[in-house]
Amino acid sequence: MIKAGIIGGSGYTGGELIRILLNHPQAEIDFVFSTTRAGKSITSAHQDLLGLTDLAFTGEVNPNVDVVFLCLGHGNSTSFLQENTFSKNTKIIDLSNDFRLKADTHFNGKEFVYGLPELNKEAIISADAIANPGCFATAIQLGLLPLAKAGLLKNEVHINAVTGSTGAGVGLSSTSHFSWRNNNVSWYKPFSHQHLGEIGESLDSYGNPVGKLLFLPNRGNFTRGILATAYTAFDGSLEDAKALFKEFYTGAVFTHVSDEPVHLKQVVNTNQCHIHLHQHENLILITSAIDNLLKGASGQAVQNMNLMFGFPETEGLLLKAGVF
Repeated sequence: MIKAGIIGGSGYTGGELIRILLNHPQAEIDFVFSTTRAGKSITSAHQDLLGLTDLAFTGEVNPNVDVVFLCLGHGNSTSFLQENTFSKNTKIIDLSNDFRLKADTHFNGKEFVYGLPELNKEAIISADAIANPGCFATAIQLGLLPLAKAGLLKNEVHINAVTGSTGAGVGLSSTSHFSWRNNNVSWYKPFSHQHLGEIGESLDSYGNPVGKLLFLPNRGNFTRGILATAYTAFDGSLEDAKALFKEFYTGAVFTHVSDEPVHLKQVVNTNQCHIHLHQHENLILITSAIDNLLKGASGQAVQNMNLMFGFPETEGLLLKAGVF
C-alpha cells in the first residue's frame, strides 16, 4: 500500500483524483492540501464523495509520501515545488502544463517524463516525475500518433475538437456560467491553443515530417468529455488505416479502435479513448473521444502512477460509462 498526497484538491481534477484513489486497492490518501479550504471536510467541495470519506483538507504537506499529485493551475506547480521539498523517493505527477515541453523537463534535479502511456510507457515505468498530458493534447495525439509513426502526416492536418465546461476548471468565468454555456457552442483560441506545443513535440518524436497542425477548439454545452476530429491526406485504403491503428494500439489497455462511429457517452466517466476512422476520397478522418477529467487528466495520472509503482495498469480504473 503506497501513500499519496494531493496538492490542490478542491478543483475538478482533484475531486476525480480523490474519487479514484479512495477506491484504489493499492493506494491510500495521506493528505489533500488546499490553501483555500484547509480544515474543511473533503465533502464540502466534493459532495459526490459524501459517505465515502471522512478526510479533511489540510494546509500542511507530508514530504515523505510515496507519490504526490499536483492539481494546480498552470504555472503554479513550479512555484509550489520551489517552496516545498519532498523526499528523494517521492514520485511527482504534475497535472499542469509546467513540465510538458522538452525545454521544461528538468527541474530541481528531477527529469519529468511526458506521461502519455501509449507513447512513453517504458520511460514512465522508470520515471521519478511525470508531466501529465493536457486533455485536448491526449485526445488529439491518440488520434494522430499512428500516422506520425508511419510517416503519413506530411500534409496539413485540420483538427476540430469540442470540450465540456469542466475543461475550464471550477472557477467561474464569463463563458462558464450556466446562462451563457447552456444551449450555446463557441470556438476559442483558434489555431493558437497552448496544447499545440506538446502535441507537436510528440508527433515529431518519430523523426518523420509532420505537416502544419490547424486546430480549432470549441466550448460545448455539456459538462465533460472531448470529441476530436482530424483529417488529412491519405493515399492508402481504409483497411490499411485500420490495420495501422490497430497494430499501433496492440497492448494499449485503454485506447481502442472502433469499426463503428464513436460518441462521448461511450467514454465519459472512464479512462478510455475510443477512435474511429472514416475515408472520403483521398482524406482520412480520425475521430477520438475521451473524458477530459479522466483520460485527459486524473485517470491518466493514476494510470501513470500504476506504471511507476509496478501495479497493473488498469488498477482502480476499470470504470464503466453510462450510455443510457
